[in-house]
Amino acid sequence: MSIQVHPTAIVSPRAELGEGTTVGPYAVVGDGVTLGPDCAVEAHVVLQGPMTAGRGCRFHPFASLGSEPQDLKYRGEPTELVIGDDNTFREFVTVNRGTAGGGGVTRIGSNNLFMAYAHVAHDCQVGSGTVFNNAAMLAGHVTVEDFVTIGGFSGVHQFCRVGRYAFIGGASVVTQDALPFVKSVGNRASAYGINTVGLERKGFSPERIAALKRAYRILFQSGLNTTQALEKIESEIKGYEDVDYLVAFIRSSERGVIK
Repeated sequence: MSIQVHPTAIVSPRAELGEGTTVGPYAVVGDGVTLGPDCAVEAHVVLQGPMTAGRGCRFHPFASLGSEPQDLKYRGEPTELVIGDDNTFREFVTVNRGTAGGGGVTRIGSNNLFMAYAHVAHDCQVGSGTVFNNAAMLAGHVTVEDFVTIGGFSGVHQFCRVGRYAFIGGASVVTQDALPFVKSVGNRASAYGINTVGLERKGFSPERIAALKRAYRILFQSGLNTTQALEKIESEIKGYEDVDYLVAFIRSSERGVIK
């Protein structure tokens, strides 16, 4: 009885709504959609399945999630969208399901904010604690790790990765992997140093930030090539998980990293 559905909304009998969930005027909740407790589906939202969202997600007017991927290779195969808890999708946000060729699942973690007109394409993997500013867009198969901020009107090329705690400036075009902890800005994006202010706001100690800055200087200001720089970082900066992760991120890059 705690579920509230407006008389003008359309909710499929094959959808599942959690306790405390509300569905507003003219919203559509389709077959195969499962929403956890205390979700809010506002006016004119369209949710299509297979799609699962956790507790406390809020979908603002005209958001569209769980629709078919915008991929010419898609042939109607069963794929899904999986969303965690406490995410906010503002007006006109679009998130597509996966494709068979990309693993079949578009996945979003928890505690993310997607501002108006943001887009997450098929087979993307988005972590938790991220902020997508207005009209920030991901092409297919993009990985965005935890605590990333993507500025407004920025685009990320397919198959790129954005490392955790990265900051992508507004109106940027990302065509290679964006380094964790680093500010990447421009068209095409270039690296502009460690995201000091953002890391301080996330509770990083001065010692952690100093270690990352030292690693950054070795990477880009020592005159060494990437292989030499990584070896120097590993030999000289030890005992910092952040630095180890930065080195591993670069070593595992398939598209190359933004420099």
